[in-house]
Amino acid sequence: MANQPKSPEPLRYLNNARDILRHTPAEGEVYTDLKRVREAMGTAYLAVLEGVNAGLLRRGVGRKELPKSVDAYRLALQRHMGVHNGKLLREFESLYDVLHLSAYYRARIYHRKIVREALDAAQRFIERVA
Repeated sequence: MANQPKSPEPLRYLNNARDILRHTPAEGEVYTDLKRVREAMGTAYLAVLEGVNAGLLRRGVGRKELPKSVDAYRLALQRHMGVHNGKLLREFESLYDVLHLSAYYRARIYHRKIVREALDAAQRFIERVA
């Protein structure tokens, strides 16, 4: 990993998500145990949030001031992470949509390649912000 985050916690969550998937049954390219896929994707979303938290802490935000809602995370990205062109915020929105809403909340993502790409995108985001 070229840009390893300063805090190991976000990648620990992401590795836990990957470990869950390693033990999830699949037929061909489709996972068959949606509960475990949802668990893994929820854990990956927590990794993204932990990555943002780590970046905010490095920028001097106190633990008690860390975001407590997705809207607060959006605001924190804009305020503290220098999101002027919106690229980082768009990446966060995409990960929120894929990992949390589509995969975890609605259980709509279960194809192995799509899951893998989502986890890789989460890792790239974490490496940028943490």
